[in-house]
Amino acid sequence: METELLRVKNLRTYFYTDIGVAKALDGIDLTVNRGTTLGIVGESGCGKSVTALSIMRLIPQPPGKIVSGEILFDGKDLLSLSKKEMRRIRGNRISMIFQEPMTSLNPVMRIGEQISEVIVLHQRLSRKDAFKKSIEILNLVKIPSPEKRVHEYPHMISGGMRQRIMIAMALSCHPNLMIADEPTTALDVTIQAQILHLMQNLKDEFGTSIILITHDQAVIAENAQEVIVMYGGKIMEYAEVIDLFDNPRHPYTVGLMKAIPTSNENGKRLNTIRGIVPSLYHLREGCKFNDRCDQVHKRCFAEEPPLFELRPKHLCRCWLYE
Repeated sequence: METELLRVKNLRTYFYTDIGVAKALDGIDLTVNRGTTLGIVGESGCGKSVTALSIMRLIPQPPGKIVSGEILFDGKDLLSLSKKEMRRIRGNRISMIFQEPMTSLNPVMRIGEQISEVIVLHQRLSRKDAFKKSIEILNLVKIPSPEKRVHEYPHMISGGMRQRIMIAMALSCHPNLMIADEPTTALDVTIQAQILHLMQNLKDEFGTSIILITHDQAVIAENAQEVIVMYGGKIMEYAEVIDLFDNPRHPYTVGLMKAIPTSNENGKRLNTIRGIVPSLYHLREGCKFNDRCDQVHKRCFAEEPPLFELRPKHLCRCWLYE
């Protein structure tokens, strides 16, 4: 039976700058159950990474600030914890794989030192024992010759290897929740498949829950159980993965689906969503998608729709389903 691990309630994260206030997250609600994968999709600038950083409490302050909401992890509100208490959870019970492994890894520290540092901090092992465990973890994520790799620097290994090392660091303390922010960015399709297969195997082995953030809807279809579609700092659609791909309801979700290239295009022009993602400093009144929507009507410019429940576990923010 599924049990709730993480629940985010009405989360609002704003950035206060000289040119105005950017409402990067404006009332986000989501749930992650134990041992499951929640996918988050949407164009760049829709709030996906800010959602992850807010959960980790890594929003840079200033200019960012979590204005309101709750982040309940195992029943405890992470926003009520002190910095010291949060450090005990971050990297230990909740870990994160960042977008760019080359820039996320320290270029002047050896691989083994970077992994063992996490283990020493959270598991209180000696540096010698932590270094041995680093080798075991690299072997777990299928790094060849781990005894050699622990002594190398990030620039000495390939992009796929660096991403595996990021996964090894994220799993070093057997977290309950792992947030993967674009874990296959800039990797070729063969390495992508290997990384995703590895994450799935580790999830099955350790029972780790995953939040998977990506632009690639095929990745979501193969790996997630539930999906959130984000736009303009809002959740536009929330559904189980099969239901979403079989019957997308929000015009934005439909547009994303139509933009997926298929093998039978026969040289046809790829479908696109007209316009661009709006600036978070100048969001429109009403529905955030109204200037790009093919089914827009007057009410969409006047009032922002709530999330309507179309059926159990399928929500959609669109006046079409009032």
